[in-house]
Amino acid sequence: MFSFHIGEFAALFTAFCWTVTALALESASNKVGSVAVNLLRLALALVFLSIFSLITRNMLLPFDASCHAWIWLSISGFVGFVIGDLFLFKSFTIVGSRISMLIMTLVPPITALMSWLMLGEILSLFNIIGMILTIGGIALVIVNRKIDEKKFSISHSPKGILFAFIGAVGQAVGLVFSKVGMGNYNAFAATQIRIITGVIGFAIVISIWKKWRNVVSAVKNIPAMKRIFAGSVFGPFLGVSFSLYAVQHTNAGIASTIMAIVPILIIPPSIIFMKQKVTVKEIIGAVISVAGVALFFI
Repeated sequence: MFSFHIGEFAALFTAFCWTVTALALESASNKVGSVAVNLLRLALALVFLSIFSLITRNMLLPFDASCHAWIWLSISGFVGFVIGDLFLFKSFTIVGSRISMLIMTLVPPITALMSWLMLGEILSLFNIIGMILTIGGIALVIVNRKIDEKKFSISHSPKGILFAFIGAVGQAVGLVFSKVGMGNYNAFAATQIRIITGVIGFAIVISIWKKWRNVVSAVKNIPAMKRIFAGSVFGPFLGVSFSLYAVQHTNAGIASTIMAIVPILIIPPSIIFMKQKVTVKEIIGAVISVAGVALFFI
């Protein structure tokens, strides 16, 4: 039975990988800072992908990529990894990975909107309903209404919510630029180009902010490095690999919907390991947001 649903199981494993990554890197970011975590996890992921590329393509780095691919994938890597993940990981330290990953369900709606604006792709009725559902689910979690005063308030840090939103925009725009640059080129090699740009970008950011001492301290922090290592293995390496495998072996819509359940999967470990309090309203909001994402693939 497993062989008939290998793609679905791969997508489910991908969602598991991204859940582990979010929790591991939230913990690491709280210990040594989000900027150091970003650089180190991308550097480790580049090593893993380069070894994988050498084995599968007999090429350590993507030397066979066209100039067009390098330009657009580099822009994608800068926008998605440097800008997007810089703000996303900072939001981990403010509102936690659970709320941040809930905000990240906005990536499909934002991607669809950007594709409509930049690439002329058509938005269907289901896309629009999906956007409304996703936004509604997030609003249910982060907005409180004071009945006696008839006013609304944000239940989590507005700064953290804003940073997570900027992270979602960065991821979405990065995906659109990836689509422009990748074409039929090898997806793993394309990821390498994006990560190379990310490593260079964060190195520049760290140099400007004079944070290299933080990176050195992070490397010396064994508990943090264990979490960064886990985040690198389960994130850019295994997560990306199995997401591609899932799309190859089942319908892309089914795979994408299964992979989008991270905001639901992350709830139990957040309660058990992170000792976070989760309300019924937050669980319902996560389910509604994921349902909204699912409508994008009908």
